[in-house]
Amino acid sequence: MSRDALLVVSFGGPEKPEDVTPFLQNVLRGRNVPPERAAQVAQHYLRFGGRSPLNDQNRALIAALRAELDTHGPRLPIYWGNRNWSPFLADAVAQMASDGVTRAFAFITSAFNSYSGCRQYLEDIARARAEVGERAPVIQRLPVICHHPGYVRACADGLRAALGEGEAPAVVFTAHSIPVSMARGCAYEAQLRETAGHVAGAAGVPDWTLAFQSRSGPASQPWLEPDINDHLRRLAPEGARRVVVVPIGFLSDHMEVVYDLDMEARATAHALGLDFTRAPTAGTHPALITAIREQLSGPWPAGCQADCCPAGA
Repeated sequence: MSRDALLVVSFGGPEKPEDVTPFLQNVLRGRNVPPERAAQVAQHYLRFGGRSPLNDQNRALIAALRAELDTHGPRLPIYWGNRNWSPFLADAVAQMASDGVTRAFAFITSAFNSYSGCRQYLEDIARARAEVGERAPVIQRLPVICHHPGYVRACADGLRAALGEGEAPAVVFTAHSIPVSMARGCAYEAQLRETAGHVAGAAGVPDWTLAFQSRSGPASQPWLEPDINDHLRRLAPEGARRVVVVPIGFLSDHMEVVYDLDMEARATAHALGLDFTRAPTAGTHPALITAIREQLSGPWPAGCQADCCPAGA
């Protein structure tokens, strides 16, 4: 099946302090997030000058993809649209229509299936196409990248670099927590465990654990556990001296990585007397960029089932 373009679809992030509040209003609209949690997250962004690292990371990803496609093909124009901040998805789809694009692949910067990492983005794409109307291109998402050997290699290279020399550390893979009711309806947790196992095996790590981070729901709602900070508090009494944390659930070093891990989890570890190392995310690792190109060169994907990855209660 012919295709005319690649659309990179991402979460978005503020780029200056005055963006933070309206950005978070977009993110939290319709969600039951306690006001104190929203205020806390706003301070995370403001601590970094009100600028999320995510947009710059997407620019780097697009530049790497453009170089890869120019060299190896398929030679496709690349567009970029975000869910929650500029450049917005609807504007990207409108530009595609104006440029005469009729069919496109979408690469969603979420490596695993869940409502917030899959179905919600498909709903966003559908709304953007509806806004544009009959001129809107057909847009089919590429499969989640977590199953691709290139993603495993990128993460394994990062883990090997973080292991260093000396005493073997406790290795903890992390991902964004989601509500348990959402997790029951998707493959998120199973995919995380499967991919973590492949990454650990490729890096020569026989033992590892999985923890979660960055939950944002009310305390009364069950979310996937253990929280990374609670998990660190259990590792220390068990005799761990070093810990390597691998944010396998994140494609790049955005706010949940640079704040929730590099600052909060690191502080927890140091208070417990643990040496803390955080492995890099896949980012623009050549194996990841090649993996995306290989997906683009493959057959037109079958697409998700209409009822995949429900939001949960």
